[in-house]
Amino acid sequence: MLAGPLRVVSLVASAIVVLSFVLFALDETRAASERSAAETAGLEATRSADPSPRAERARERAHSAPRELVDDADDILLSPFAWATPDTTSTWARRGLPALLALFVYGFCLSFLARYVKGVA
Repeated sequence: MLAGPLRVVSLVASAIVVLSFVLFALDETRAASERSAAETAGLEATRSADPSPRAERARERAHSAPRELVDDADDILLSPFAWATPDTTSTWARRGLPALLALFVYGFCLSFLARYVKGVA
């Protein structure tokens, strides 16, 4: 009985993390001039797994409401893994490591737990 909701949470959380990372990757791979203009509008805030309130407000100004909804959900999902952010200037590492850990926990571990609960019940 608990297996179904666990599986749904696992799929939804994983989908949000993946979608947010894909949107981040699209932002990062834009042309240099576009990236420059977007950073001055607040794109810098999307480069952290746990943005500051100031960075969050800048990101809200730079993105549409649906995109900000995805980013806010991703912030919540990645916040337990923000400790894994390395002390590096690489935005890919600062964003990618917490996302990988989140996918492992939400995608693999919760799915495994759902299968285990189904087998026990």
